[in-house]
Amino acid sequence: MADILTDMARNTPGAGLKDFEGQVDMRKLRAYRLARTQEMIKAHDLGAVILYDPLNIRYATGSRQMAVWTLHNACRWAFVPAEGLPIIYEFAKGGAMAATGELETVGEVRPSTHGWFYFTASESIPQRVAEWASDVDALVREHCGGNRRIGFDHLDPAGLRAMDRLGIDVEEGERVMERARMIKSAEEVQCMSISIGVAEVGMARMREALKPGLTENELWSYIANTNNEMGGEWMETRILTTGARTNPWMREAGERRVRAGELVSFDTDMIGPFGYCADISRTFFCGPGKPSEEQKDLYKRAVDQVEHNMALLKPGLTFKEFIDKSYKLGNEFAANRYGPIHGVGLADEYPTIPEIQDAHRLSDPDGVVQENMTLCVESYMGREGGTEGVKLEHQVLVTAKGVQLLDTYPWEEDLLG
Repeated sequence: MADILTDMARNTPGAGLKDFEGQVDMRKLRAYRLARTQEMIKAHDLGAVILYDPLNIRYATGSRQMAVWTLHNACRWAFVPAEGLPIIYEFAKGGAMAATGELETVGEVRPSTHGWFYFTASESIPQRVAEWASDVDALVREHCGGNRRIGFDHLDPAGLRAMDRLGIDVEEGERVMERARMIKSAEEVQCMSISIGVAEVGMARMREALKPGLTENELWSYIANTNNEMGGEWMETRILTTGARTNPWMREAGERRVRAGELVSFDTDMIGPFGYCADISRTFFCGPGKPSEEQKDLYKRAVDQVEHNMALLKPGLTFKEFIDKSYKLGNEFAANRYGPIHGVGLADEYPTIPEIQDAHRLSDPDGVVQENMTLCVESYMGREGGTEGVKLEHQVLVTAKGVQLLDTYPWEEDLLG
């Protein structure tokens, strides 16, 4: 599996507009995503979904405004009916409304004047909620043909009580969106490949700069700065650690300085150009010197786990079958386990398939791997009580015949032995 080279990864298009070569067809991408959303709305017998998560708004409509800020300030939302074009209640400023209104996937843009997060609403929350509920009721009456089952991806208690008073049946909207997002179009995979390419530039810059004395924050900045420079959007986490901080996994970067002979393990967790996620992990060795036998053993085991699990993936494989056939961690590694499979798109997405030790926590026992899913295949190898750990992760596209790699950054030759 290590020698797989994919047409998709090697033929990643550029992100600029040129009249002499093919580019990503953004209209086709937006049309596909809206159609997928409405297909899932109908499949769940809903009249519409109301979306607050900026990733879901972007998926269904193509509209992007202040994504990170609106993750914790609910000032914009989208009404997506089962039929017809979405209506977006946009941050009530001229530039934001104008930009959203230019999209062919948006039927109407209205000012969002009744957000009830405390920062702006404070003691007027009851009035704001009542105004919002009145608008929702009018939308449902006009666009849903009597179907008052409405999916919400997020809704706080005040909103839920308001919907109950109006007789609107609040349903699970996040499931609708995750199910829509899990099957990717060719244009989505192109966008994801561009984002991965940006992440790999940052990784290469980090690898070239790596030397004793650099802090974890300085090393992490190579990926974050590259993402900013090349049109990316934000970093989901700051997970990069060195030396003994690599075991156990999931610490974020700090001011520790890497020393010669240590491992540097990181996860890109990067939302790059076009809003697509590059979720790749690598572990580097900081010279001068040569890796220890322990470091090489950890690395080889991590590579074996990733490649074994990648080889299993194909359409029709059930999540239960994957767990049964997946790479088995030895007892010394089980306590620090992390992975091994999750979906990826505009961010980490459905599904999540755990290690065999956590099979009882499989959230979708009837789940099946499907063609055109994009998945991350992960490994973390760190002995319980050990001094270092190795994190590796590939991002793949499921095809009719198996998987294609979307990332191309190589394994570390010195650590492979």
